[in-house]
Amino acid sequence: MNMTFILIIALVFILIATVCIIFAGRIFNKKGVGNSTGINNAKLKEANKKLAQNPKDAAALFTVADYFYTQNNWEEAYKTYTTLTEVGGSKDEFTVYCHYGICALKLGFIDDAYKGLTVARSLRQNDFDVNFNLGSIEFQKKNYEKAVQLLQSARVINPEDAPTLRCLGHAFFKLNRHKEAMTFIRQAISIAPDDKESLFVLGECYFEANQVEQALKIFTHLRSDPAMGVNACSNCGAIYLNAHNYEKAIENFEIGLKHDNIKPDALLDLQYRLATTYIKRNDIERALPLLKQIQAVNPGYKDVPSLISQYQELNSNKNLQIFLMGSQADFITLCRKSVMSYYPRARVKITNITVIKNDWVDISAEIDAPKWSDVVAFRFVRSQGTVGELVVRDFHAHLKEVKAGKGICLTMGTFSDEAKRFTEARLIDLIEKNSFITILNSAVVAKSDTGAQKKSK
Repeated sequence: MNMTFILIIALVFILIATVCIIFAGRIFNKKGVGNSTGINNAKLKEANKKLAQNPKDAAALFTVADYFYTQNNWEEAYKTYTTLTEVGGSKDEFTVYCHYGICALKLGFIDDAYKGLTVARSLRQNDFDVNFNLGSIEFQKKNYEKAVQLLQSARVINPEDAPTLRCLGHAFFKLNRHKEAMTFIRQAISIAPDDKESLFVLGECYFEANQVEQALKIFTHLRSDPAMGVNACSNCGAIYLNAHNYEKAIENFEIGLKHDNIKPDALLDLQYRLATTYIKRNDIERALPLLKQIQAVNPGYKDVPSLISQYQELNSNKNLQIFLMGSQADFITLCRKSVMSYYPRARVKITNITVIKNDWVDISAEIDAPKWSDVVAFRFVRSQGTVGELVVRDFHAHLKEVKAGKGICLTMGTFSDEAKRFTEARLIDLIEKNSFITILNSAVVAKSDTGAQKKSK
């Protein structure tokens, strides 16, 4: 019983003591004791009195500037530190120039910030704020080597500072030093995982280091991000395009185009990539509208005018499209038809077909015409460009191999002057685009007529 009474008395005393301490604290605060704002206000008032008497009082200016700086009032602090730098005489010159530079940086006055921080660094080289902020400015100025040196100095002082690691990683990336960039960006992301821009740069580092799977994972993860999504889709599509996976490339480019508020340059780039991927997949009908959209916005964008000119014709001429872009089987079939109809009144027997990569096909045929018979070799060059002398010389050698009495070389482009001169004294006919299109169209019509006759019988 006595023990319980003693415990109750002890608890009562503790409660009374606690109430007294709280009450005393409130009294002291009302008097301005222990209240930093009260002390600062008093000092500020005193400093302002001194400045009223002497606007160049260095100590008073420092007090006022320091007050505004601690309140994050960058504009007023910048003005006061500017006056201090002009007046001089401060006991803490380093702080004056350091804070002046930081205030200028906060307000976007890069040149003033650079001047102030440079002076501060000449006074003290091992200060974190000075090295970090100067490094950031050098990065903005694209002086990446200088940025790395300053940021490395800042990192030595504070190894776990995420902004320092981030800026350092980005600077190394700009210098194409991808291994160092990955090291620091990974560290920055581990401290600040919501930094999507750094994650994107890490993906680019992986891509440059030929670590395509890791890059693809990052870009795929960022495809839906409002800020980085468009570029992430573009990079995903490019990776699939390099792997000749056109369906996946198209899928990613289309996802990118669904984003809102795409910057004009990024929009044109995505549309161009998508259009050229459609062309690679031989889907000209879907490529042309995109190319025309680009041309409406920027008439001279890349090679869009020539692509429209080239593929508009292809889209309207199925034979031309098959010859230049169709599968190898369709290409050979079209060439066979051309050979079979080249001499309308002759009997034609194809004896050999040789495909040289995807560059051309050689077809040898026995021709039995009313007034002559011979072996004729045909070479169909799958190109819209200029065919040079070397291809024609090679064809001439081929004629000897197959013992052909005549050669006919056909292309959807043109032949060079050298190629034409080479064939002047030789039994080789050179057939260029306009004549060749007529031959192709005639071949298909002839084939269709033959098929119709067989059905009628």
